[in-house]
Amino acid sequence: MNSRPSRILRILCLAIGLGATAGIAGAADRDDVGGPLPAQELTPRTVYQLLLAEIAGARGQIGLSAQLYVDLARATRDPRVARRATEIAMYSRNPQMAGEAARLWMETAPDSEEARRVFAGVGRGAGNLEQVQVQLARALAQSNERIGQNLLGLNRALAGIPDKDAARHIVLRLTDPYLDLPEAHVARAQAAMLAEEPMQALGAVDAALHLKPGWEPAIQLKAQILQHTGASAEAVRQLEAEVARNPDSPSLRLAYARALVSAQRFADARNEFSRLLAATPDDAELLYAIGLLSMQLDDGATAESHYLRALEAGYPQPDLIRLQLGQLAEQRGEGALARKWFGEISDEHHQAEAMIRSAQSLAREGAVDEARALLKAQSGSDEDKRRYLLAEAQILREAERTGDALAVLDAALLATPDDTDLLYETAMLAERLNRIDLMETRLRRVIELKPDHAHARNALGYSLADRGLRLDEAEALIAHALELSPDDAFILDSMGWVRFRRGDAAGALIHLERAYTIRKDAEIAAHLGEVLWTLERREDAKRLFEEARQAHPDNSLLADTVRRLSGQ
Repeated sequence: MNSRPSRILRILCLAIGLGATAGIAGAADRDDVGGPLPAQELTPRTVYQLLLAEIAGARGQIGLSAQLYVDLARATRDPRVARRATEIAMYSRNPQMAGEAARLWMETAPDSEEARRVFAGVGRGAGNLEQVQVQLARALAQSNERIGQNLLGLNRALAGIPDKDAARHIVLRLTDPYLDLPEAHVARAQAAMLAEEPMQALGAVDAALHLKPGWEPAIQLKAQILQHTGASAEAVRQLEAEVARNPDSPSLRLAYARALVSAQRFADARNEFSRLLAATPDDAELLYAIGLLSMQLDDGATAESHYLRALEAGYPQPDLIRLQLGQLAEQRGEGALARKWFGEISDEHHQAEAMIRSAQSLAREGAVDEARALLKAQSGSDEDKRRYLLAEAQILREAERTGDALAVLDAALLATPDDTDLLYETAMLAERLNRIDLMETRLRRVIELKPDHAHARNALGYSLADRGLRLDEAEALIAHALELSPDDAFILDSMGWVRFRRGDAAGALIHLERAYTIRKDAEIAAHLGEVLWTLERREDAKRLFEEARQAHPDNSLLADTVRRLSGQ
């Protein structure tokens, strides 16, 4: 669409506005920018500079446009020009210029709350924290009946200050005259949270609730603070009590439902969202939330019905729902329906995921070459192309075409030989092909390029341990990986396995039990079961094997381990 007429119209409107006050010195007329408008002579030079500024912006020279507007704002001292200068300077991401423009706007429109708020937001870019504080104090003093609202807006006004502790001290000073108002204490609580001072935040929000018991914004903020400190159960308990006192409050019940999600009480959370939905049955956000929770609870039928209703209700991100519907169809073995949902996704942020899932669906049906062709036909960003490449290799690997997968990634490595992801993936493929020298060379290169790559250290250590090779070195590699990622179930499994290989079954058990608690993976179960068997805890091992085989009936390592031990 041609934007030139609208741009010219904007210039003419601004020019007419400037000229409307010409020759009326001292007039009390006010513009929506706030403050008395100056007597302004609309000279040819003014119009010319307005045109230059707008044309520069239209041609992408935003910095030049901002500078021209700031110069014009200095010359005219007109708040409308200063406001436009501020807008363009902010768009140009020039904090110094934006700070100067906002200062001009504030000076020329001294009664404008918006001007003071914007200056507070951008003025710190010019190093004017003291002036920002003065202007915010003035705005609060003149707030009258809006004082509570303006106190609650303080942290938004200071959001761009990188030093959050400095911002907290400004909020403390600004709120000091208003400590009889609960909003002042909430502002302090918000500032403390941003400065990572949760205990101070709790104290401040409790002060707000002392002044105004049952105030829902403070109740919800307190729950958020508790969740942030890891006290999710306490947040749930307090919100539950508040909901019992005020069962008809939708906002409290919504906060309670979200707190239940944070506490991983998914069934209870779904019940609460369902109660909210009963009052507003076409609420797309609630429908989507119930769909997600139902998937978490392995209730695919309920998830699907709520997703479909959310689509009909106009959920703002429909492609997210289509991804989930496709996944549900995949889980039921309905590949064609899954690909239909994936094929309807148009948002570029989700398209790569949809195409990869479609290809994986085809591969599961045995159409590996068709799946590869689909991935190769895709375009997109470099990151998308990289994802398609890795997905193709994964499809080939799962089809037991490991050599082809290695060839695909080796070809990509020629262009980017130090790509740590490709090096790692090709090392894992080489290990499956029993090309141990190639695996070790590439994993060591990954570690050289990225010393904190825990999985590369773990993979090399586990591969050596599993083959009974250089066990001292294997354990050192895994120990380093465990330092980098102490709660990783697979690294804990590796440490248990290398200990077992070294004859320390009791030491192995500690790591393997912790690994299986974190993640009930089939291979971890195979290792843990073998250690239990060796320690003569065979009934425990049999129960574990039975549980794992029910969950992972197709895992070959697990099946081989059970068969081998049972035949002893």
